[in-house]
Amino acid sequence: MQQPREKLRALGVVALTDAELLAIFLRVGVKGKSTVALAEDLLHYFGNLPRLLSCTPEELTQIHGMGISKWSQIQAAYELVKRSLEESLSQDSVFSSPGYVKEFLQARFGRLPHEVFLCLRIFTRLHLIECQELFRGFLTHIIAVYPREILKEALARNASALIVTHNHPSGNRLPSIADQELTKMLSKALLMVNIPLLDHCIVSESGFFSFSDADLMKNDCN
Repeated sequence: MQQPREKLRALGVVALTDAELLAIFLRVGVKGKSTVALAEDLLHYFGNLPRLLSCTPEELTQIHGMGISKWSQIQAAYELVKRSLEESLSQDSVFSSPGYVKEFLQARFGRLPHEVFLCLRIFTRLHLIECQELFRGFLTHIIAVYPREILKEALARNASALIVTHNHPSGNRLPSIADQELTKMLSKALLMVNIPLLDHCIVSESGFFSFSDADLMKNDCN
C-alpha cells in the first residue's frame, strides 16, 4: 500500500483521500496506529473535515497523540487556503468567480458557533479591497447590525460597491424576515451615496444563500 506522500507524487493530489491528505500534515502516528489510521480517527471523531479544521486546541488535544503543535500545523494550512481564496477575489472580478466567493465565505466563518457580520468592500472593476468583520454576536444572543456603521466604513475606504454577509450558526441557510428587511434598508441607504449593494450572502454549516442568485437584489450590478 502506497504511503500518502508516495501516492501524491505518483498520482497527484486529487487522488488522495481526506485522511491521506491530513496524514501528510500529521507526519507521524502513535504507537500501534499509522498516520493514516490516526487521521481517519480524527475525521470520525469530529464528524467531517470542516469541523476538524475549525476545532479549538482544547478539543484536539483531548485526543491521544494530538498536541498543540499538530493543531498549529492544521490551522496554518487552513489559513493558507483562506488567504489564497481572498487573494483570488482581490485579483479577479467577484462575479467572474462566484465559486470563490462561496468557498471563501464558508471557509472564513461558516462554522463559527456565534454569529458574525462581514462586509466585503469592492473597488473599481469589482475587485475585492478587503473583508472586514463589523459586528459580532454571542452564543446566546443574536447579532446587532448598525447600517450607519456600514455606510461610514464604506465611505471611509472609498468602496465602489459592497457585499455583506453573515452566518447562521443554527445551520439554516435561508434568510429570516429580519435579514430581508436589513437588506432592503442597506440597499436604499447605500444607493443614496452611489454605492450599490451587490449581494447579501448567508453562510451556514449546511449551505449558502445568495440574495443575488435568488433574484432578491434590485440593484443594477453591471
